[in-house]
Amino acid sequence: MIIEINSEDQLREVAKSLLKFTQGQKFIVFEGDMAAGKTTFIKAFCKELGSEDVINSPTFSIVNEYDSSHGIIFHFDFYRLKNIQEAYDIGYEEYFYSNLYCLVEWPQKVEELLPDHYIKVKIEVSGSSGRRFEFIRF
Repeated sequence: MIIEINSEDQLREVAKSLLKFTQGQKFIVFEGDMAAGKTTFIKAFCKELGSEDVINSPTFSIVNEYDSSHGIIFHFDFYRLKNIQEAYDIGYEEYFYSNLYCLVEWPQKVEELLPDHYIKVKIEVSGSSGRRFEFIRF
């Protein structure tokens, strides 16, 4: 599924589309260049899940936890991961196989640890404020 938008104001609709696309799948990875809008979109998606928490990038903590009306949401940012052992050190398995929402930025850093089934969201910049979202089911 591909969705193109021209404004950040349209993110809520994209988040609704993603929630419908997931069909209950709770493990979602987000790919895109630096500053493509991964964290901004995750904020919109968390709001769609009913979270009222402050959503920000877990760049330094690796994982943030948010409450929502759909249960706990784990938000990962593996950009600063130095090696795969750091994922083991944070106990990735407890998160990844918890059947709770796991939203993963920079999944390529932990590709070999990803579950067999997940949703990939690719975000590409198009123009000054446009974005192209592609949802893929694995």
